[in-house]
Amino acid sequence: MFSSFPGDGLDPYGGFPINCPNGSGNSIRLGNNSAGTEAEGVSYEFTIPANQDIYSLIYHYAVVFQDPNHEIYQQPRLELEVTNVTDNTIIYCSSFTFIPYGSLLPGFFLSTNPGTDTPVWCKDWSAVSVNLNGHAGKTIRLFFKTADCTFRRHFGYAYIDVNTECTSEFVGASYCPDDTLVKLTAPFGYQGYTWYNDDFSQELGGQQSISFSPVPVPGTTYAVEVVPYNGYGCLDTLYAKLLDDLTVTSNAGHDILSCNRNPVPIGANSTPGLSYSWTPAAGLSNANISNPRAAPDITTNYVLTTSNEGGGCAHTDTVVVTASIIENSLELSGSPMYCTDSEDSSILRVKPTESIQWFKDDVPINGANKKDYRVIQTGTYHALLLNNYGCSITTEKQQIIIDDPRQGVTYPLQYAVIDLPLDLEARQFGDSAFWSPGTWLNTQSSYTPVFDGLSDQLYTIEIRTNSGCVTVDTQMVKIVKEVQVYVPTAFTPNHDGLNDVLRPVLMGIKEIRYFRIFNRWGQLVFETKTDRHGWDGTINGSPVSSQAVVWMLEGVGVNNVMYRRKGTSVLIR
Repeated sequence: MFSSFPGDGLDPYGGFPINCPNGSGNSIRLGNNSAGTEAEGVSYEFTIPANQDIYSLIYHYAVVFQDPNHEIYQQPRLELEVTNVTDNTIIYCSSFTFIPYGSLLPGFFLSTNPGTDTPVWCKDWSAVSVNLNGHAGKTIRLFFKTADCTFRRHFGYAYIDVNTECTSEFVGASYCPDDTLVKLTAPFGYQGYTWYNDDFSQELGGQQSISFSPVPVPGTTYAVEVVPYNGYGCLDTLYAKLLDDLTVTSNAGHDILSCNRNPVPIGANSTPGLSYSWTPAAGLSNANISNPRAAPDITTNYVLTTSNEGGGCAHTDTVVVTASIIENSLELSGSPMYCTDSEDSSILRVKPTESIQWFKDDVPINGANKKDYRVIQTGTYHALLLNNYGCSITTEKQQIIIDDPRQGVTYPLQYAVIDLPLDLEARQFGDSAFWSPGTWLNTQSSYTPVFDGLSDQLYTIEIRTNSGCVTVDTQMVKIVKEVQVYVPTAFTPNHDGLNDVLRPVLMGIKEIRYFRIFNRWGQLVFETKTDRHGWDGTINGSPVSSQAVVWMLEGVGVNNVMYRRKGTSVLIR
């Protein structure tokens, strides 16, 4: 994968900026962290002007590799090659290959966030200078290539940035006439720097930057020897000739709209060697960089002052950030959960704005464009609010539950054997069940109480939902002296609502293992494991003619004894 502008964040493995800190703002990335035997390459080719005999090129790179400890030729890698295309020669000291192989490479470090058990080697942004003096008129090509491991399991990728410095001069060489200090900064990313005066008779410093105050006279020349990381670049000497011809222009950017305090970018990319200051600082992410993000509470005129690091050439520019804030509070009147047979309701309300659209379950509600919305269906609701500036914002979401009460039913008659407990069961819906009266029950507030009584009892079961809907079912329990199974000797499946199905009547049976019905040829025509379902006299939906059938039942009694029964019944048409 080739990414022209990787962004302004940090690499997740190395923690270094994914855009080169040299200020160009145009870094690229080769590859990604998804292994797949992929290879990516990019080349940069240019011709040195015919009259430019002094020419220096600097490229920057940063590298991230997994190190699976394969054979060297199987490892992820980065290859960099600089070629004099005109003469078909390679500039070897600036051309090299990175291959991680279980040991520390110059300038590399182990990632503290590898993501897997495989080590990840990282190299922060580094520079390679290519001294092209004496190559006037020649065509030069830079070629960069990354590759994953050959087993498709481990990745390697790199970031690249290229600068050209036609005179080998750099930041600070040009300064302002009213500067009180000059700060020279050599190109970023070398392992070492040594500064000298113009005839190398005096060593002046050993850091990337060096400062002079008072300011040297225009035309003064300084030299810096740059040392690359061992084995990865050419030893080179760069020169800076000081000239007091710098002018500075402040760029605060275009006027912009900030919606709902969302930060928006102002200013422009920074230029190395310049300093920046914004006023007022309120609402800015950083008042001392060239391109902060602004999120003011009110419309604000921000003034940017840009000057050289030495204090001279101060220049100002202004940008207007219009703040438009939509109040997105969502108010609920009534209850978020209620039953339709109650007098409750749910009304949602937002603050007035130019445009309102209500949504149910993230789908726009046709015609729902007022600040108040009366909810009539269960769902999750929110509103999208817009104003005339073009700003929009959504409210938080509100769930509304509206229930309809269920019709009460009468449960099948239950038979209990004297002195033996019987498990009862209410319909499984709602959020609570209450049996009344509590006579002979071990608990009233359960869906599955246990009956242990001495006389018949009729119960009402009040099933209540959290929304307030109440359903009342009934259950009759009769007492018998012993476990019994009764199956009618005849049934008439004519859909008159009377004796239409053949099913067992259980007295003291708590579990049916099976209830089977066979026709006169011994064919199984029906089977169930519950007493709530019976045979309707059909096979595969087709009615069976009048005949005698055989039934067989096996079940477990409330006394945990296995009972087996069989008999005959007559189907009458």
